[in-house]
Amino acid sequence: MAQTQPNGSQHSHHHHHHHHHHLQPCEGKLITVLSIDGGGVRGLIPGTVLAFLELKLQELDGPDARIADYFDVITGTSTGGLLSAMITSPDENKRPLFSANQVIDFYLENSPKIFPQGSGMFSSLTKLVSAIRGPKYDGKFLHSKVKQLLTETKLSETLTNVIIPTFDIKLLQPVIFSSFEARHSPLKNAHLADICISTSAAPTYLPAHYFETTDSDGKSHSYNLIDGGIAANNPTLVAMSQIKKEIALTNKNFANFKSIDYHKFIIISIGTGSAKVEQKFSAHLASKWGVLQWLYHGGSNPLIDSFFQGSADVVDIHMSSLFQSLNCEKNYLRIQDDTLMGERSSVDVSTKENLLELVQIGKNLLNKKVSRVNLETGIFQEIDEEGTNADALTQLAKRLSRERQLRKATVAAK
Repeated sequence: MAQTQPNGSQHSHHHHHHHHHHLQPCEGKLITVLSIDGGGVRGLIPGTVLAFLELKLQELDGPDARIADYFDVITGTSTGGLLSAMITSPDENKRPLFSANQVIDFYLENSPKIFPQGSGMFSSLTKLVSAIRGPKYDGKFLHSKVKQLLTETKLSETLTNVIIPTFDIKLLQPVIFSSFEARHSPLKNAHLADICISTSAAPTYLPAHYFETTDSDGKSHSYNLIDGGIAANNPTLVAMSQIKKEIALTNKNFANFKSIDYHKFIIISIGTGSAKVEQKFSAHLASKWGVLQWLYHGGSNPLIDSFFQGSADVVDIHMSSLFQSLNCEKNYLRIQDDTLMGERSSVDVSTKENLLELVQIGKNLLNKKVSRVNLETGIFQEIDEEGTNADALTQLAKRLSRERQLRKATVAAK
């Protein structure tokens, strides 16, 4: 088999055209999408789920297989955007900078430095005063770490198409960074580091991010960006809109997809967990809150947190009902845990205990039954006859691998 040759078939087409991601949908039968929600340190949950998927792909196609080899589009918001960048950014051999397992290690090692935990000696009043004075974290470590990792890599250089939503606080509108646009529009072709810092800049947690891009004519564009979760904490729909646009613009890589045929999509959407089941705030409690309590409650930020969660659910309900109504629900897999309790649902508690517990939650989630939104109630329900999330991912890994082999064969025959 090809993968046993040290410089196997996976590199042989590299030189034909400038696209890194040489195997395009038009050479196969599917469009494959991976979507990762926002959620700070809870990015460990999707990290753990992806490590499992990557392992399954390696069992099929050899130890060099990486997530980025199998998806036409990888989209992520906030922590999901950082994760997307890490697994698609090229190293010196034009292979992904991080495997999914290395992402987990990165989060375990760096979260405590990105979100340093207060010594606990400060009174809640001191904490409140500093919360009013500025963002909870200065972001310095995050900024330098991201820049050190992603260096000068630009969005157009990722190993597959990447889509990362941010929100422009000056223009009050979402700014979607997309590989598709970056390739032909230099002003949209920002450095991945700037995009990652921007999409992670959750209001009250981290500072907004300013940067500029310039093109060859010396034209420049300035960005004033905050966390993409304001617009799309679950970026699945954003990615679908971008793909629809590419099909409409007759991008040759999507040549065989005339209109949107959802039977030809595989979408894996991974949440970062939520505290829905815990129901920690009630109207009775919240009805007494003024502006301070909405923005500061026991170290968390109810306004931002519920905003982000709400928008993520709306997207899943939309996608799930769409695929169910077209009888292709097997093509859309949402993996999410609604049962986080206490600190587990925090975006920034970076104690060793919490971080390791999040990894465990990710592992447990693999063994939970596949769940789907019940279109009547809007609640996640386990589907009895479909097995676990791990089973579903194992099946999808087979489909992803077959699609990749098909594309390789098509290219080889040209």
